[in-house]
Amino acid sequence: MDYGHALEFGAFITPAAADPQVPVLLSQAAEASGLDLVTFQDHPYQPAFLDTWTLMSFIAAQTARVRIAPNVLNIPLRPPSVVARSAASLDLLSGGRFDLALGAGGFWDAIEAMGGTRLSPGQAVTALEEAIDVIRELWDTSERRGVFTDGRHHRVHGAKRGPRAAHDIPIWIGAYKPRMLSLTGRKGDGWLPSLGYMQPGDLAKGNATIDEAAVSVGRDPREIRRLLNIGQLAADPVDFADRLVRLALDDGIGTFILAGDDPRLLQEFGEDVAPRVREIVARERGDRGTAHAPARSSAALSARRDGIAYDDVPAGLQAIEPGDFEYPDVRATYMRGGAPGIVLQPATTEQVVEALAFARRHPELPLALRSGGHGISGRSTNDGGIVIDLRRLSEIEVIDPERRLVRIGAGARWMQVAAVLGEYGWALSSGDYGGVGVGGLATAGGIGFLAREHGLTIDHLRAVEIVLADGSIVRADAENHADLFWAVRGAGANIGIVTSFEFEVDEVRDVGWVQLAFQTDDLERFLEEYGRTMEASPRDVTLFLLTGARSPGQPQIVQLYGVVDAGDPDTIISRLQPFAELGPLVEQSVQLSTYARVMSNADLGPQRGRGEPHSRSALIDHVTPEFADAAVRMLESGAASFFQLRAVGGAVADVPDDETAYSHRSANFSVVALGSGSARLDAAWRGVAEHAAGMYLSFDSSERPERISEAFPPETLARLRRIKAQFDPAGVFRDNFAIDPAVADAA
Repeated sequence: MDYGHALEFGAFITPAAADPQVPVLLSQAAEASGLDLVTFQDHPYQPAFLDTWTLMSFIAAQTARVRIAPNVLNIPLRPPSVVARSAASLDLLSGGRFDLALGAGGFWDAIEAMGGTRLSPGQAVTALEEAIDVIRELWDTSERRGVFTDGRHHRVHGAKRGPRAAHDIPIWIGAYKPRMLSLTGRKGDGWLPSLGYMQPGDLAKGNATIDEAAVSVGRDPREIRRLLNIGQLAADPVDFADRLVRLALDDGIGTFILAGDDPRLLQEFGEDVAPRVREIVARERGDRGTAHAPARSSAALSARRDGIAYDDVPAGLQAIEPGDFEYPDVRATYMRGGAPGIVLQPATTEQVVEALAFARRHPELPLALRSGGHGISGRSTNDGGIVIDLRRLSEIEVIDPERRLVRIGAGARWMQVAAVLGEYGWALSSGDYGGVGVGGLATAGGIGFLAREHGLTIDHLRAVEIVLADGSIVRADAENHADLFWAVRGAGANIGIVTSFEFEVDEVRDVGWVQLAFQTDDLERFLEEYGRTMEASPRDVTLFLLTGARSPGQPQIVQLYGVVDAGDPDTIISRLQPFAELGPLVEQSVQLSTYARVMSNADLGPQRGRGEPHSRSALIDHVTPEFADAAVRMLESGAASFFQLRAVGGAVADVPDDETAYSHRSANFSVVALGSGSARLDAAWRGVAEHAAGMYLSFDSSERPERISEAFPPETLARLRRIKAQFDPAGVFRDNFAIDPAVADAA
């Protein structure tokens, strides 16, 4: 029986303590010889051996490519909850190079002498099954609740999950007897016996038992890799290779592990035997028409959503499905939980075209576009639909140092951009959080810490590469496709998928990074005074205001944070003096820093948002007494827990309103409120909205139809509708503040 697994070759290295560097050197030799795997027996009671966990960790640090595994781990002396943590940790530290093989026990006198519990053969199998359940539960970080199990031999009560491993760690089982073989078929990812312990026909019998058990629980037997410890290399390598060919084709062995403490034999195995076996097996499989082992398990396939042609995803385009290991890392955004049916991660513009074509073949499904996954407005994930995730398009390139012209992929994060530009003494205004993706912010506007002095992010945009709804790839700039270029700067989510941006950035050296906290008994007055002070400040000052609902019995705290673009401490302090007089300071921090360090405030790991964000946004010209009163009443209602004023004005207003799709440039402030319930927040927001002079798309989660006219003035909206009709008449891009295409006048 050939299960169609890709062939792998490994080494079984003695963890001898006599010369502790020998197993390390042998592992390095195995890696240099092209072997895929190094494994080590685990006998904690054997003083002549190094501790296997310690050795594997050390070898992981001394190698770069080869995978590492125990052969097999002694579960009776290693609590499964600790094994789970250790395995995930070593996998993370090694970059996803750890595999786990488990054994039920043996050598019970030695185990008991070490403090372990003697078990009967039946008890040992039960204990191993319980251990597998504990390990897998602790690895499952998609749940927040603790792990509770109450087995006969292994129990955990509220253990916290994690850490999350770097890859989906397989669990291989060393098995010979029927109950262990059945366990392998039901819960194992691989079968790992030793050929020296087997009689003729045992491999076929073992495979049959495993396969029957797998089918009984709805698994495809081909999910289970068949590994084999094959002893030492024979005198005739050609004959030895031919025997391995038969084991692969007749007995389904996919991984051959050679017992080898001789670097020359490891080299011969990796460089001569392995290539010959691969070549012959590939040829015979081709002649037989052998199917490859499935890339996904039956459990993963069962998690697929209806209505998606998963098998039609173009070859080479990375696709993550609900049952895949990577799915929990890509399903959500920073603030919103999601459950998309498939996440496509193109690595090139051409693959973006393929991903979009796949989406167009599913017109009934939601389509979300994602750059960094921050997505406060919630549009970069969905439920049951398609997500095109651009994170792999993250290249940052300086294309003209004299003009300070840079090309940035849509999937880069602003923290990464700031770090690269900072090496040249440059910066580009880009929000206030380094984890935001370039694509979302650079098509919506880009209100950041340098906006009052240098304008919005889009004001530095000189060209884009964009994939249109029909799949064509276009370069748009002021001379080519000028309408597209105009629309991208403020309404880009309606027009296409921007894959890269060309920006002309600013020279920015040291800056003052400012964090101030005030206590106030009169929030209305404080808001008004902040507004007047901010408007009167030089353009090199951009401070945002943040506050929330006051807790009963607690003082009202207001925070100001942002940047003074000056490298002179005296200048920074003088710029801040008017703000310091707004009220009693309860905390202050002013640091001479760089823009890159200011933006290094992000965790670039997976986004794990839950639920649905409820946020509202407005642009206002001034913080008037009437506006301040409405804002305070909203906070006092308890409908909003987060309230922010972002300073705009200055250089932003230097650009004419009709130059970009982003309008309302006369506004000096962007207002953001977040609450726990949409209806409640809407009701409390109405008083604030009366003073609005526009709205910033990135911070509004509302689905109200009128939000489009709030964001775009009539002439701007009319022009956008004409452009939408030209480039996306069918509304392919309809899930992010969609603009209806203009309909030709019947006359």
